[in-house]
Amino acid sequence: MKIDVELKNVTKKFGDVVAVSDVSFQVEKGQFFSLLGPSGCGKTTILRMISGFEKPTEGEILIEGEPMADVPPFKRPTNLVFQSLALFPHLNVYENIAFGLKIKKIPENEIKARVKEMLDLVRLPGYEKRKISQLSGGEKQRIAIVRALVNKPTVLLLDEPLGPLDLKLREEMIVELKRIKREVGTTFIYVTHDQGEALTMSDKIAVMKAGKIMQIGSPIEIYEQPNSEFVANFIGGTNVFKGRYENGAVEVDNLGKITVTPECQLSKGSVLVSIKPEKIFIGRKLNALDNIFAGEVKEAYYQGRVVTYRVLLENGSSISVVAPSPGMEGIFGIGEKVKIGWNKKDSKLIT
Repeated sequence: MKIDVELKNVTKKFGDVVAVSDVSFQVEKGQFFSLLGPSGCGKTTILRMISGFEKPTEGEILIEGEPMADVPPFKRPTNLVFQSLALFPHLNVYENIAFGLKIKKIPENEIKARVKEMLDLVRLPGYEKRKISQLSGGEKQRIAIVRALVNKPTVLLLDEPLGPLDLKLREEMIVELKRIKREVGTTFIYVTHDQGEALTMSDKIAVMKAGKIMQIGSPIEIYEQPNSEFVANFIGGTNVFKGRYENGAVEVDNLGKITVTPECQLSKGSVLVSIKPEKIFIGRKLNALDNIFAGEVKEAYYQGRVVTYRVLLENGSSISVVAPSPGMEGIFGIGEKVKIGWNKKDSKLIT
């Protein structure tokens, strides 16, 4: 296993403000690694430190095993795609992509071949003479990405490049980025606050909060086995109940027992139970589930493929349910009495 990027106990302070606090992680060669978290959590600061535009206050950054402390940005084997894209409006597509190669004094015939290769990669052949103002939002994204890739960096850094796009374009570009990554094999480090983007594209995700990494894992690990209430809520949202664990069940005040998969390493004590909304069933009658409770529908949101409900349980707790759309059969109405339930394997303990 070759490591392309490694951060060792990296801290970054701006005056008295700690933007990044004692962060350590490794990014394997060819990996799509995402830094995920809310605005202001330190994601972009980490990206800027890797690229050399910011210097760590403490700690060490290595790229391909080499310390980067004294290496300026233009000498690092990285390229950064900004959220604003930073394309040169006075240059055409060819000139934008070729800009970095010309700075390096690459022969013109090689530049032409590499620009053509990049345009073929993003399925924009023949766009060399187009002005930037003539491109759509998605086309601009593609040009910004290949302008960064044409120099063949070891690591491509992407700072929320899909943020300005509308939903449909963003979904298309998620698929495109995954394809481009697969075809070129370059290591990607991607910054986003959108958990859907991170889950879809990433091999590994680092979830951040207030300058610290809360959890690192594969998309499945992060989603299915969150290690904290923050991670559980940030990755797709969840329902959390506080209670006391004993012998495969959590006793919740005024609600009763929630059956969970037994945790042999746990003794009796306070825990949180997390249940993802899409793991919960809703109906007028429910059978053959490990946990069933009565409630009343307080909110219902039709979203095409699914319906999101907020159900008030008898103890006053509110629970979110995401159910497949029933189509023209109609959805449960506000005030309707229902049963909700889920299986014990979907009751995840957070200790």
